[in-house]
Amino acid sequence: MSNRSRSEQIYQKLCEVIPGGVNSPVRSCSSMGQLPMVIDHAYQDTLVDVDGKKYIDFCGSWGALIHGHAHPVILKAVQERMQKGTSFGITTSIEGELAQEVVKLIDSIEKVRFVSSGTEATMSVARLARGYTGKELLVKFIGNYHGHADFFLVQAGSGVLEVSPTASSAGIPSEIVKHTLCLPYNDIEACRKVFQHPNYRKRIAAVILEPIAGNMGVVPATKEFMQFLRQETQEMGALLILDEVITGFRVSQKGAQHLYSVKPDLTCLGKIVGGGFPAAAFGGRKDIMNHLAPLGPVYQAGTLSGNPLAMEAGLQSLKLLQQPQFYENLQHKTDFFIKPIEEQILQKKWPACIQQVGSMFTLFFGKKEVTNLKEALEADSALFARFFRDMFEQGIYVPPSQHEAWFISQAHEEKNLEKARNAVLKFMEEAYS
Repeated sequence: MSNRSRSEQIYQKLCEVIPGGVNSPVRSCSSMGQLPMVIDHAYQDTLVDVDGKKYIDFCGSWGALIHGHAHPVILKAVQERMQKGTSFGITTSIEGELAQEVVKLIDSIEKVRFVSSGTEATMSVARLARGYTGKELLVKFIGNYHGHADFFLVQAGSGVLEVSPTASSAGIPSEIVKHTLCLPYNDIEACRKVFQHPNYRKRIAAVILEPIAGNMGVVPATKEFMQFLRQETQEMGALLILDEVITGFRVSQKGAQHLYSVKPDLTCLGKIVGGGFPAAAFGGRKDIMNHLAPLGPVYQAGTLSGNPLAMEAGLQSLKLLQQPQFYENLQHKTDFFIKPIEEQILQKKWPACIQQVGSMFTLFFGKKEVTNLKEALEADSALFARFFRDMFEQGIYVPPSQHEAWFISQAHEEKNLEKARNAVLKFMEEAYS
């Protein structure tokens, strides 16, 4: 085992003043059975911890860093912007520049508003949907994670799965979650029964989902399921909301909705839209967005919303991904890493699978396919924990949960992808021999 004395020392001090020593639970690596990583700095596809050990990074700030760590173009632009001041709480022109790029790229978005986190985006869009429709019920899907607002923590995915098997949270009154209907993901008939039920049909304000779930592992919605939801919401007079906090600008320049040929009423964006800074957004049809104050009666605000540093980073991030062959090159890197592993899984009939869309993917142990949370929870989490520790020791950092997405960036070097790929294959060969 490598010496991590400095990491341990810092983590113990963190635990004295921060619950669990972390500001987001999954970072603790508690279910992985080891001390969490404590980062000093990072560059391109590499993390460096406080003990000086380097790790090839497949987490990428949970998908935000599609261009890799410390991209020089983003850093230079933000440093120049910083010279003008860091926060004003007053409108700046850079907000409009980023908004124009979002509207240009995402076909369903006519107007957009910026916030500081994905949770803020989904929380705000839910309020907007209810305010616009005058209805109270929200429909979400089992295993889809939409941030930690009270009414969304019902059978959710992400790190909450490590806290509670029911994927909920203490401290949420039943009166709040009674307005959230949680239905099976990818199950058309189960959803149809609820949508047709007279107690619900006229009370549903919106249906929200991750088009490609990234918080129970990468689990795409089927095209039939997505088309069904689009048709049903239109017939019910409800809104369709796509949570593209992870998939927006990740799986294609125009988001997952472009891959599905579905035009939602509202969309949530995060991660890449902030270029590595705390920023997110929600947007959609003008008539709906104009219900937000100061034009309409739905209130939403934030001192750091539209922060100029975050807007600059986001603007540069979106400009970079519009370079020629950007997504083709990203797909090539992803295929270079994944395809040989998939071939060995098939050839040697290992009980595992890789589920992938674009440059996001999950390696499931103990499953040949995952289409919903029930199947995701059947994966071999104990073996994954062994796998995580083995990779970590070899200087390869993957998300510390069986139920999270991995990400490849433009900064990943082929030699590092090859090293990591060979390490994965060696582990699987030994585990399944």
